[in-house]
Amino acid sequence: MTEPFRAPLIAIIGSDGSGKSTVGEALLAWMQDRRPTVLHHLGKQTGGIGRAIARWPLVGRRLDSGIARRADIAGAVRRPGIVPVLIIYMFSMRRLRRFRHMLADRGRGLAVLADRFPQLGVPGPMDGLGLAPVADAGGLRGRLARCERAHYAWMATHRPDLVIRLNVDLATALARKPDHRPSTLARKIHDVPLLTFAGAPILDLDATRPLDQVIAQAKRAIEPLL
Repeated sequence: MTEPFRAPLIAIIGSDGSGKSTVGEALLAWMQDRRPTVLHHLGKQTGGIGRAIARWPLVGRRLDSGIARRADIAGAVRRPGIVPVLIIYMFSMRRLRRFRHMLADRGRGLAVLADRFPQLGVPGPMDGLGLAPVADAGGLRGRLARCERAHYAWMATHRPDLVIRLNVDLATALARKPDHRPSTLARKIHDVPLLTFAGAPILDLDATRPLDQVIAQAKRAIEPLL
């Protein structure tokens, strides 16, 4: 008995400034000419919220710095306290809700392009666990860390049919995203090649090349899935 056809799930990953949004929108338009397709953003979007807050008059920059210190702590030496743990957990649950909406669309037969994709292998800002530093903690912090890991483990069972991995250097990323923190961008760029997504097929693309070349390579890899 043949296995029923499942709508393809294609993830586009890369650091900020690698062109995920631009490539995703171009591929969405192209795929929609072939079959019903939707684009889902699966990031936690802590950075976007922080940058929006930073534009508030008088208090914006101070609040943004506070969010950054609390939400982007996966690689920090110091174990976070309960307030940053609660903030990180809140954003992780936001990602989980987005992921469930994406699966619901796929279940309705829609092809899915995912801008970013949660992964369990590398903790940190590249869509990994945010509460890894307190995984062995007691009390509420430890319970939330274990709950976050369980959710990520479940999401990781839904392996993409193809991962388009956009690789970029720090200078290019900063030129495209001058409002981003260089240290955070550098961390993400370092982590991108380490992501495996449970053995999913990966297409590595040089995102510093002309956009039309990047999109053409991505289309060639996607075509057999459609």
